[in-house]
Amino acid sequence: MNYSFEYIDIILLAMIAGFIFLRLRGILGKRTGFEGKTTTQFKEVIKNINKINETKKTVEVFDDEAQKEFLKGAKIAYETVITDFSDNDNKITTSRSLLNSEIYNQFNKALNERSSRGHFAEITFIGVNSATIKEHKKIGRILNVTVDFIAEVITCIRDKDKKIVSGDPEKIKKIYDTWVFSRDTTSANPNWQLVNILT
Repeated sequence: MNYSFEYIDIILLAMIAGFIFLRLRGILGKRTGFEGKTTTQFKEVIKNINKINETKKTVEVFDDEAQKEFLKGAKIAYETVITDFSDNDNKITTSRSLLNSEIYNQFNKALNERSSRGHFAEITFIGVNSATIKEHKKIGRILNVTVDFIAEVITCIRDKDKKIVSGDPEKIKKIYDTWVFSRDTTSANPNWQLVNILT
């Protein structure tokens, strides 16, 4: 009789152990055979996603560090646009991707008019003295940043006979500009575009 009770105890314990095992399996899951090493391609995809997320976070927050990085790029963009607009081929080439359609069309119109008069520009870009963020404003997904630039250039306009029409090829001129750059914060493209020139 005692033996039968012992068998019943063993059976009950086995049932309880089985029940606990099934519960743990349901909660924790089971191996599927896919827990091996991740492929190089998968790691690269994750890396790119992280880069995109970091870029979006930086732009959305636009803290002091993000503003410093932005101003570095803004100075390069400023010099590129000024030099491109003022060179003697009367065409926008190197700075095309930095301009939105409206600004590009305005520049292109001015260059066509200059070309029709037979005038050409000469410029020596000395450098950007200062670039400061006047304001930054996020409207929906678009972040607009207004920048005050002070720069120095040597520039003059010559006619087809190379006579000086305006400017002075020997004099450094200080120029003051206020430009507005814009970027879609939801876009994977990290580039900014010039969308307005206030002065």
